[in-house]
Amino acid sequence: MKSALLIVHPSDVARSSAEKITSWWQSEGVSITVADLDDFPEEPETADLAGADIDASSFDIAVSLGGDGCMLRAVRLVSDADVAVLGVNYGKLGYLAEVEAENVIAALQRVQAGDYAIEERMRLSVSLHRAGGKQDSGRMPETIDLGGVLNEVVLEKLQSGHTVQLSVSVDGKFFTNYVADGVILATPTGSTAYSMSARGPIVAPSHEAIILTPVSPHMIFDRPLILPPEAQVSIEVLDGRPAESATDGKKQPTLNPGDCLVCEKSAHPARLVTFAERDFLAVLKEKFDLNDR
Repeated sequence: MKSALLIVHPSDVARSSAEKITSWWQSEGVSITVADLDDFPEEPETADLAGADIDASSFDIAVSLGGDGCMLRAVRLVSDADVAVLGVNYGKLGYLAEVEAENVIAALQRVQAGDYAIEERMRLSVSLHRAGGKQDSGRMPETIDLGGVLNEVVLEKLQSGHTVQLSVSVDGKFFTNYVADGVILATPTGSTAYSMSARGPIVAPSHEAIILTPVSPHMIFDRPLILPPEAQVSIEVLDGRPAESATDGKKQPTLNPGDCLVCEKSAHPARLVTFAERDFLAVLKEKFDLNDR
């Protein structure tokens, strides 16, 4: 390792650890760049580092010091450059992290010695397609790249107490309309996040799939779907009410009737540093405090 990026949650313990890591790694001849989430205008857990003046391709590795939100920001920043991310848990659940805070130096020593492996996780690529205006308005359709997503894409109601009407198409073919609080498109990694709380299936992160989970649907068909990873899923907001969108917890633009989100498998998976083959069921039991018999 010659160059590393630290993405640091603005908690005292994470910042203190960042200082120790920087000192140790510099003694190993590694150049360190620190991105403190508190330096960005949004809330720390949703700060969009992708807009920062950081050249991700210049790093050999990125290290996330924080919770799952910090890890998601790190993945968003460096995965398109195929840079691996090591997650160190300074949060509560830390479902995405590989090591706990007290083991960080030992973990970095293994990284420096090359004693680690890379686990690839499927991501989604998301774009927003604005509907064109009337011909005499001069307004043309617009496409906005919303970037890569490790956990989920959410399209949901804007107004409390109301539903939103969403039309879902798969590979260009109309599937059905949903009248619901919203729709979630999750990866297997994100199946244990918002999708799970909406009664979606839990899918081992080694799989590749697109999981469509309706949120409180007001219709007879209320089941989640597991679609193939090659599927292209489009969700259009129908006449009536606008909908708000989010990717990995980051708020995205509001969609008006006629606007559409298009989601498909990203060409760049998340590359996560690991030190042993993960036992998915063991991690699930530990993080969700499932008891043995």
